[in-house]
Amino acid sequence: MNNTFSIAIHGGAGTLVKGMMTPELEARYRADLKDALDQGYKILETGRSAVDAVEKAVQVLEDSPLFNAGKGSVFTATESHEMDASIMDGKTLNAGAVSLITGIKNPVALARDVMEKSEHVFLAGEGAMQFAKELDYKLENSNYFYDKFRHNQWLEIKDTDHFQLDHSTKKDSKFGTVGAVACDQNGNIAAATSTGGMTNKKWGRVGDSPMIGAGNYANNKTCAISCTGSGEFFIRGVVAYDVACLMEHKNMSVGEASEEVINKRILELGGDGGLIAVDTKGNIAMPFNTEGMYRASKTSIGKETVSIYK
Repeated sequence: MNNTFSIAIHGGAGTLVKGMMTPELEARYRADLKDALDQGYKILETGRSAVDAVEKAVQVLEDSPLFNAGKGSVFTATESHEMDASIMDGKTLNAGAVSLITGIKNPVALARDVMEKSEHVFLAGEGAMQFAKELDYKLENSNYFYDKFRHNQWLEIKDTDHFQLDHSTKKDSKFGTVGAVACDQNGNIAAATSTGGMTNKKWGRVGDSPMIGAGNYANNKTCAISCTGSGEFFIRGVVAYDVACLMEHKNMSVGEASEEVINKRILELGGDGGLIAVDTKGNIAMPFNTEGMYRASKTSIGKETVSIYK
């Protein structure tokens, strides 16, 4: 016990240019980030697990219409919503993930149920929905997920072959993912990630968010990680595991390994984005190679940040 405990969260990275957002909207983003941070931190403070903390923080972000996950999910080519989420426990290496689900208010909760109440790690589409039904999940109707801004985004490009990474008007393209990583008082770590994917995506496209080792990973030997970025590249770079691997085999710190992957290795592939990471001593890293990343962190030794820009 008495480990330094800490939590970090993100709400997506991308071309977040200072001055593009109204002060009111920026204040709303900061408030929702702080709310998620505080609720996750409170769980750690009371001695509960890192898994509980990351699930709670991600649920708060899923419930905010500002982020592309849960309530704020973007529209697909067929004007529906397809959401993905994953969660991993660094102590046991147990993990749960869901993809291509609709109508679920908090996809991260379903991912945790896959981890704890099924023999599997990853359920997708109809099967994942069947599993949710068996657990008596209430399905929200499409009105719950309707957001005017998101719908207008989709109307601009529907019936074309374009897809968009979340918030983009060309000046403001953002990779819409939310995530949390935490280290609890026992030195156990966990990670959770959730997303609504890409505006106007088709053919059941799945990004890195629900893929263990790509967009989400946790291992008490090294670190817990949640990624946000151009998913195709993060999958090909096995980014989350790559950071853990550099720590395990090259003895890098969480900060060094995260920097190496985000500011060198993923750029060499042509991908951009960022990640949040924590090690079992409560050290946090939040590197990104874009102009901004919605992010926040809080540690038991009194450091707290809520940031958007570089």
